[in-house]
Amino acid sequence: MVDIATRVWNHKWKIDPIVRSLIDTDFYKLLMCQSIFRNNRDTQVTFSLINRTKSIRLADLVDEGELREQLDNIRSLSLSRGESTWMRGNTFYGKRAMFTPEFMDWFENLRLPPYHLEKRDGQYELTFEGSWPEVMLWEIPALATLMELRGRAVLGDMGRFELQVLYARAMTKAWEKVERLRDVPDLRIADFGTRRRHSFLWQDWCVQAMSEGLGDAFTGTSNCLIAKSRDMEAIGTNAHELPMVYAALAQDDAALARSPYDVLADWQAEHDGNLRVILPDTFGTPGFLANAPDWLAGWTGIRIDSGDPATGAEAAIDWWRARGEDPREKLIIFSDGLTVDKILDLHHQFAGRVRVSFGWGTMLTNDFIGLTEGDALAPFSLVCKAIAADGRPTVKLSDNPNKAMGPAEEIARYKRVFGVGSQERVEVVV
Repeated sequence: MVDIATRVWNHKWKIDPIVRSLIDTDFYKLLMCQSIFRNNRDTQVTFSLINRTKSIRLADLVDEGELREQLDNIRSLSLSRGESTWMRGNTFYGKRAMFTPEFMDWFENLRLPPYHLEKRDGQYELTFEGSWPEVMLWEIPALATLMELRGRAVLGDMGRFELQVLYARAMTKAWEKVERLRDVPDLRIADFGTRRRHSFLWQDWCVQAMSEGLGDAFTGTSNCLIAKSRDMEAIGTNAHELPMVYAALAQDDAALARSPYDVLADWQAEHDGNLRVILPDTFGTPGFLANAPDWLAGWTGIRIDSGDPATGAEAAIDWWRARGEDPREKLIIFSDGLTVDKILDLHHQFAGRVRVSFGWGTMLTNDFIGLTEGDALAPFSLVCKAIAADGRPTVKLSDNPNKAMGPAEEIARYKRVFGVGSQERVEVVV
């Protein structure tokens, strides 16, 4: 097993870069990329880094030269022969040849497009512009890079023994979580922690710990590189990016109202089984479910990613019942701000009523809370989102207004079109 503290102490990034592969990304990005390549490859999209935690002044912590070196390194990456073979020949969700030859031919020749980087008011303005299938692949590596560089800035002042103790404490903390989960009957949990991980090496350690400690209850990882190297299942479906861009491209209010379902119609044409999981909260879950076509009730499940998770799950159960579906045969994936306590509570509340699963992110792969002076390694809320499509602004409403994004006038329009009423504000920690 890798001695992470020693690697940090002896750090030379050219030997140990933050992002070391184009498949050091979440599986859902590759699934969505193929869908976008097929249906919307010429759409021009702008992605932008957004730091919701303004108290973390990234531009003051992270050296611009080092950031540019890491980003330039990412631009130099291309798919290796082994990675291509894994994608072309592996079985994902029980299906071989998940990725088409046409898509793979394109992906094998891809280099990520240029980036634009500026400093402003203690933060980095990092943007990516270009064709949608290309620029979307910047999201995960950009987030992972900034998160790890922030961590390296803090760790750089620590001595060798201090680092050894820090990681020993972090490992103990993580293993205690595993021990609390290992006896939960019928638990299903996966690693969703790539985007805000402490580091690649730490995510890989956490995945190995979960696999050893939880056995079959640990269903896999969203990180494709780790899934490949550890011979695990790559886990993922789709994300808010798809409905946000489809909605931005809508020419009128009627097309806007249809756009979340147009996304899923395209997805259904490509995927079946456990890849048919609805993400209903982009423009508010209540309105989405109220206006959803009946064919969506036949999908495998729903992912709950904002708002109160229990409320969202109860709404999904009621919606399935109202459409003649048996909730006990449906899947609910909880993936927002999970802690061990929240996982245990939700599993106790819904196990047996639905098929329960958890996508565990930041608090699995970046929980160094309380381990450094001033909590200098505590996780924070950093996102990289599509902000425009073909020159039109994107909007995300969410079930938590603190996660809403977009121009104020467009947010108001979307709330009107999607019938979003009052929403409870929930603190966004990660």
